[in-house]
Amino acid sequence: MTSHAVVRAPHTVPGVSPRLRLLARLTSLTVLPSCLWRLAIAVGIPMGWGPGSDLHHSYYPGTASLVLVFVCVLQECLGLLSLGMVQRWGEELPGWIPVLGGRPIHPLVAVVPATLGAIALTGITVLGALSWSETNAANPDAPTGLALRIFDLSYAPLLLWGPLLGILTVAYWRRRRMHR
Repeated sequence: MTSHAVVRAPHTVPGVSPRLRLLARLTSLTVLPSCLWRLAIAVGIPMGWGPGSDLHHSYYPGTASLVLVFVCVLQECLGLLSLGMVQRWGEELPGWIPVLGGRPIHPLVAVVPATLGAIALTGITVLGALSWSETNAANPDAPTGLALRIFDLSYAPLLLWGPLLGILTVAYWRRRRMHR
């Protein structure tokens, strides 16, 4: 006679649907295209900016590349935090943290910054998208043609980051309230 016990991965959280886990993964990936675009500039790949722009390829690679890399690392880390809304480490401090490991995280510790982040990200990206054509038209060194399309495709996923984080935050709050 064999036992058919359900074995869960250590990061799996009860009450999180596969659809919500997929949404969290997609949310964390919304930052990747813009980071890749920035990293291309950091290594000196021409991305359509004219010689009067700080993003012109003649300035890269160089010390300014470190700023672009830092922004990418920071943005990726923030993007990956959305995974905490559906994984165990978003509800309980990991065991490897000295003294505090294994302690539960109060839901508001995640919900408040995530809500503020979702609102800020939505506002910043929407305002940026709405004003980009004016900014582009006023700057003769801004990308045009194919370079502009690549820029647009790289930054368009960021428009989803805030709203998706908002959905994950509401689901996290509802789940945590029900299981308290």
